[in-house]
Amino acid sequence: MKASWASRLEVAGIYLVLAVAFAVILYPLAWAAGLSLQSGTSLYSASMFPRHPSLEHYRWLFASPESDYLTWYKNTLIVSASTSLLSVIVTSATAYALSRFDFVGRKSGLYAFLLLQMFPVMMAMVALYIFLNLIGLLNTLTGLVLIYVGGQIPFNAWLVKGYLDTIPRELDDAAKIDGAGQLRVFVRILLPLITPILAIVALSNFMMPIFDFILPSIILHDSGKYTLAVGLYHFVTEKYSNHFTVFTAGAILIALPVALVYLFLQRFFISGLTAGGTKG
Repeated sequence: MKASWASRLEVAGIYLVLAVAFAVILYPLAWAAGLSLQSGTSLYSASMFPRHPSLEHYRWLFASPESDYLTWYKNTLIVSASTSLLSVIVTSATAYALSRFDFVGRKSGLYAFLLLQMFPVMMAMVALYIFLNLIGLLNTLTGLVLIYVGGQIPFNAWLVKGYLDTIPRELDDAAKIDGAGQLRVFVRILLPLITPILAIVALSNFMMPIFDFILPSIILHDSGKYTLAVGLYHFVTEKYSNHFTVFTAGAILIALPVALVYLFLQRFFISGLTAGGTKG
């Protein structure tokens, strides 16, 4: 009986913690959603549940000739998709070399990657700004993508290398006996096995440009090249400084591409958890 009561209290405690966490997460989201449906532009008269909900702010974002929201959205998706794809390609190749080959400087390179993870990209912002200016990529989406991809190589390479190290090298040797070269072993044997960790890399690198503000605000100067974070910031601080409801509507829509990518990659996350639980 005591064990039963202890078990029930434990379950109740778990549900209580989950409920509190859910409320903490849901409360600001509910306020943002309610504010985006609120009529007018005032922030002070808003409520979580508006009496007369309206989609006028969403229509304004997409239909008004004064709004650059679609341009910002397109720029953000271009940067996010390019960063995600290039990060997966560069990271998987780098991790494969570090995991499967012994070469001069390998250990030093690993220590350098470990050291670089301790310093944020912003510490090199002045050097990156000058470098992009010298090669003519300042104020371009291409330059922003290159910084995102290069800045995440150390962390992503360590992450994928650790996953590759758990895959037995006997698989490589068996494929080489059958006549497969290094590239074929990598593409046909190892890539399908490390898909779960690559899905995590793809999702994290897709999300970063969407929510980052500081880096694009330094590199991008033209309003037609802004990403969503920079565009919405200027949207409420300059020309339309009192349109908080429209700003909130634009912020709500930022979650859509992240949710879609997560749903698309979810099966890889599940298969990775299953494989990790049965490995060995």
